[in-house]
Formats: sequence, structure tokens, C-alpha cells
Amino acid sequence: MSKFLVIGAAGLLGSRIVDALGEERCIRASRNSGERVDISDPRSLSALFERVGELDGIVCTGGAARYKPWDQLTDDDWTFSIANKLMGQVNVVRFGAKNVRPGGAITLTTGLAAQYPSPGAAILTTVNAAVEAFVRAAAVEPIPVRVNAVSPGWVAETLQAMGRDPAGGISAADVARVFLRQLRDGASGSIAPAMRA
Repeated sequence: MSKFLVIGAAGLLGSRIVDALGEERCIRASRNSGERVDISDPRSLSALFERVGELDGIVCTGGAARYKPWDQLTDDDWTFSIANKLMGQVNVVRFGAKNVRPGGAITLTTGLAAQYPSPGAAILTTVNAAVEAFVRAAAVEPIPVRVNAVSPGWVAETLQAMGRDPAGGISAADVARVFLRQLRDGASGSIAPAMRA
């Protein structure tokens, strides 16, 4: 039976990806449940990959970045976001590629802020664009597995939790289906958008 590691499995997208793949085929990893991991800590990631063994694929929806007005951003906000959203995902590939069987994939998460900056999203735009650049660069390196990403737009459930109209978003279950397509068939270096049509 296939075995997949879902990093960020306790979150909205991660849990929907586990549902779509099938609980019995997934190893859940997050800061707070399942296999514990802090993707901002290279030692934590390295230890995770030592524990989980051989995999058919990895999905990473983990990685936080701060959303704040420009004049309120601190050095800590930048350092935290780069360590989490950018270097955390780069290190998922660096440490995890050896665990993935030939023909498998590592699918990362970016976001539409990479292409559509908005006030308050300077960090999000920066780290998402950097993750996308890394995915494209990884495709030309001698990495033995496919490395790709999904770039979700607004997720309906997130909009609803923010008190906004969810009709402008895409459901987490629909985003999960895009992740599955990338994991199974997405070309190395590709970034698949996941947004409302």
C-alpha cells in the first residue's frame, strides 16, 4: 500500500488532503499532533524523516508567514516567516527526497500573493515567490523525485472564519484535489493554481 507523509496535517488543507488520500495511507505530521515536527527547525525535520522511512510522496502545507502592515513589520516577523514558509519547505525537499521512492513527488504550498501583492502582504508575497523559484530551480537539479507546488487562492472556509463571504473562495476539499493531482502527475517544477473558477 502507498504511504504518504502530510506535513501540516492538523490544519485545514492538510486534513482535507489526508481525507482525499485516505487516512490509512497517510502519516500525519504537525507541530501539535501525529508525528511531531517543527519545519523551521532542520533538526526536527531530519529526525522526522529518520522516523517515517520510505514514502511514495510528501505534501507540505505547513509553514507560517506573517501578514501585517508594512510599518509594523519587525526583523522577527521576517526571520520567522523565512525560517518557516521558505526554508522549512526547502528543507522538506533537502531532507525528505531520500525517503521518496522513484516516481514519487514532494508537493509544497505557495500562494497567490506571489503573483498578486496587496497591502500587508509583503512577507507573504516574498516567501511565496521564493518557494515558487525554489520549485522551478529544483526541477533542474539532480533531485531524484519530482518537486512541485500548489498555489491556493482564498479558501472558502478561511474566508468564513474571517467573517467574510466564502463565495469568493475555493473549498478546502477542492484545493486538496489539486494537491493530489500534483502529487500523482504534476511535472517537476510546476506550480498549480487552486482558485475559484
